[in-house]
Amino acid sequence: MANGSRQAAWEFFGAELKRRREDAGLTQSSLGLQVFVSGAYIGQFEQAIRKPQLDVAQRIDEILQSDGIFERMCRKLIDDKRYADYFAHVVELERLATRICEFAPALVPGLMQTAAYARAVTVAMNPFAPDEYIEEKVAGRLERQSILKDATRPAYWVILHEHVLRIPVGGPAVMAEQLERLVAQARERTVLVQALPYAAGPYAVMNGMLALMEFEDAPPTAYTEAVYSGNLLDDPAVVKRSYSAYDLLRAAALSPQASLDLIESAAEGYRRCASTT
Repeated sequence: MANGSRQAAWEFFGAELKRRREDAGLTQSSLGLQVFVSGAYIGQFEQAIRKPQLDVAQRIDEILQSDGIFERMCRKLIDDKRYADYFAHVVELERLATRICEFAPALVPGLMQTAAYARAVTVAMNPFAPDEYIEEKVAGRLERQSILKDATRPAYWVILHEHVLRIPVGGPAVMAEQLERLVAQARERTVLVQALPYAAGPYAVMNGMLALMEFEDAPPTAYTEAVYSGNLLDDPAVVKRSYSAYDLLRAAALSPQASLDLIESAAEGYRRCASTT
């Protein structure tokens, strides 16, 4: 589904939600109370600022007695085969974010991957998948990166564990290209990159993948990911703890310049290796 039609569909979802809510004589706050979100969140759904997750849509159907219409719309709108079901909502939020802070413990984040690196990761995770499936996933990942090219791009801060630099994804040439891309993006100031060295201690064990997103007119969220699953965290107390965890990672990481020196050194090593094979 193209981005424009997808957004139009979410706007229809919001307009239909507002109409049925008002027909039921409920305020945003009273509906939110019954579906376990705030009234402000209901307002964001109605304005298509934030997209409700499937379980929220199901509870809205139950309260408004809408015969499953919101669940069906939600399932249709998140049925984008380029992204896993648990990640589709995160893609929508990335497009709205004014600031994204990410910690990558093992792999280069999707927003910064080259096509060759993304393809190598996708093949490694789906060794029996056909080429069409692989290319569809890679295309989706590269499409996400358009948010960093817009004039209104979010401030993007990334902390990479040294694992990311040392795990040879796709071979030396692929790694050299990928790490050189990281350096170029940092020098262009489209992203601020820090490296968390092995010497920093057990931070990669203590903290898995973490992304923090801030918005103009909505509360911040945190996203964590494990094998074939992801958690979008909206609870203010949990988000606050996630920010505290990120602050510790940032304090333990190398300075931006020292980080670039480390990344450039690793890229040079891969480039030399590639030239001799």
